[in-house]
Amino acid sequence: MSAKECLYGRKRRPSTARDGTRTALYLRVSTAEQKPDLQYDGLRAYASHAGLDVVRDYCDVGVSGRREGRPQLNALMAAARNREIDCVLVWKFDRFARSTRHLLAALEEFNHLGVRFVSVQDQVDTDSPMGRAMFTIIGAMAELESSLISERVTAGMRAAETRGKHLGRPATQQRIVREIETLATSTNLSIRQIQSKIAGRASRGLIGEITKRAREQPAPVCITNLIGTNDPS
Repeated sequence: MSAKECLYGRKRRPSTARDGTRTALYLRVSTAEQKPDLQYDGLRAYASHAGLDVVRDYCDVGVSGRREGRPQLNALMAAARNREIDCVLVWKFDRFARSTRHLLAALEEFNHLGVRFVSVQDQVDTDSPMGRAMFTIIGAMAELESSLISERVTAGMRAAETRGKHLGRPATQQRIVREIETLATSTNLSIRQIQSKIAGRASRGLIGEITKRAREQPAPVCITNLIGTNDPS
């Protein structure tokens, strides 16, 4: 397979594949120097043995597994959504998915679309009872991982609070708050101008909150104005 074919997907003759057997191969190599020949040969042999008709190859070359934008993977997902394929065949999970979360999301979408997914080296086929069980286990493990992370973060925050450590952004000094309030009530300066006046010592969002609160408060009533002309003396 040439590098050009890998980058843009290998074109094939119009498919005469039987319903339910239209298969797309997905391959990925991390650097341009690597060749996907091992993956390609293994996938073709598996497809032939399983009676699957390969209608298109998708191969990303020189792309990290964690990179969001993989053009050929995006094209594969588009073909699945357009009902152009019945099965996706990959060499290993790590050649296909960026993470457990990404793998689970893709498998859920394939399941919704009725697209079979096969990972040759991991011996997972979502059309088999074992494959469906693995799908459930992967989902459970992803949920467990998320729960454990959440529990560790919560425990860490509680431990820090117990030791008197402040969490989050440091509190704004009261003198800065009073300075903002004075500027808000004594001038018509905008939020941006007030931030410039205090040399950026508070965020624009915080300045906006203080300014709004200060300007919404009723103006203090002057006692001398109340005395006015009603004073009999």
